[in-house]
Amino acid sequence: MRKWLFVSLGLLLCSACNEEGIEVQDMEIPEGYALSAGTSTIFLNSSKAYDTGASWLSGSYNSRFNDGDGLYDDVRTSDNGMTGGLGPVYAGYSCGSCHRNAGRTKPTLWSEDGSGSYGFSSMLVYISRKNGAFFQNYGRVLHDQAIYGVKAEGKLSVKYAYETFYFPDGEKYELCKPSYSISKWYADSIKPEDMFCTVRIPLRHVGMGQMMALDPHEIEMLAARSNYPEYGISGRCNYIVERGVRSLGLSGNKAQHADLTVELGFSSDLGVTNSRYPEEICEGQAQVDQGSMMGLSYAQLDVSTEEMENVDLYLQSLGVPARRNVNDPQVIKGEQNFYKAKCHLCHVTTLHTKPRGTVLLNGTQLPWLGSQTIHPYSDYLLHDMGSEIMSVGLNDNYVSGLARGNEWRTTPLWGIGLQEKVNGHTYFLHDGRARNLTEAIMWHGGEGEASKNLFKRMNKEDRDALLAFLNSL
Repeated sequence: MRKWLFVSLGLLLCSACNEEGIEVQDMEIPEGYALSAGTSTIFLNSSKAYDTGASWLSGSYNSRFNDGDGLYDDVRTSDNGMTGGLGPVYAGYSCGSCHRNAGRTKPTLWSEDGSGSYGFSSMLVYISRKNGAFFQNYGRVLHDQAIYGVKAEGKLSVKYAYETFYFPDGEKYELCKPSYSISKWYADSIKPEDMFCTVRIPLRHVGMGQMMALDPHEIEMLAARSNYPEYGISGRCNYIVERGVRSLGLSGNKAQHADLTVELGFSSDLGVTNSRYPEEICEGQAQVDQGSMMGLSYAQLDVSTEEMENVDLYLQSLGVPARRNVNDPQVIKGEQNFYKAKCHLCHVTTLHTKPRGTVLLNGTQLPWLGSQTIHPYSDYLLHDMGSEIMSVGLNDNYVSGLARGNEWRTTPLWGIGLQEKVNGHTYFLHDGRARNLTEAIMWHGGEGEASKNLFKRMNKEDRDALLAFLNSL
């Protein structure tokens, strides 16, 4: 019979009241589980583990959460009706098309060797000149999909080079290095030698509210202390300027954003105009005039600020799945091996949120996210992950804010063990090149080299235990 452990949230977190003044109650925590995100921890082990609201949602917040969820998942169309505004060029037809169940939709990189058919790819393609500037007829994102009658900006193809390696005990593993090319350009064809091209598959939308509520001083203190010369580790912050304000970057593969980019996502990914980005994403291209000839109107904004804030609320109010199988002997051993491999020096286990929580993009406050002890397994700092010049490394030559091509934000690991259940695949890293967690670890270079080598030298039993621990997160 399962025992139940009653834990008062007041012992772990600061209690809060919802807008009706009802105090957040104590919650029952099954033995064998662990709180990942304080009051936002949920106990699901299903395909909805990323896509369920936190228990503190009530009243108008709950209804707004549902409205945001609906707008996140609604399939947009090329007309300007209730769900219109798509395109003329785009990368996805809804937020949920790329973030199925608030996770990582299976990318077409593997299933279709690049850009997907039927108006869908589940990835972003970034292109730039070798000096970091953009091309005149394109922007930072190559939109590989388009509405009927309009030409996509280009189509991506990928080929993989496979290399076999062996652990010291003889077990074989394989790494797949992608090589990208672009064809069917909308306008000027760009020579491969004149550009950098990099690809991003979607991030898991786990712990977004907690990330936005992080105490920036704690992150900056981590950067000041994150210097382990014996392991070659030295993390640093990314600072970016948005709306004229210099802020600590937290969001994105390279911590290149200070918010959840809801407005940017509607504009750049979907081609949906809004108050922050009122121009069509393909402004200046023939598609705008062509769309007018087709009877489409681009004069009105496609989504309101209030609607976008509901999406922001939805993302920040999602629950974070609790850890599973924490009393399993293999998982316990794997956690010990996680520390032995020094993974925790970058994948920091415990952080804290600001006392007042977060403020959404239109001014709504979420105090329930304040004063929480959380376990994201990330320091949210930039680390050198190795050069592509080496046989293994993750340099994509793409600069984001202060982040160089070889620098990446430490990926938060919470929820990672449920990705296959939520999204039906185990593709990891920024472009999905790793087909499982072992490959993801073995792609670590630069500041991750020491941990990779410590993992590599473990025997199979210890390696399997560490993987079991990761799958418990």
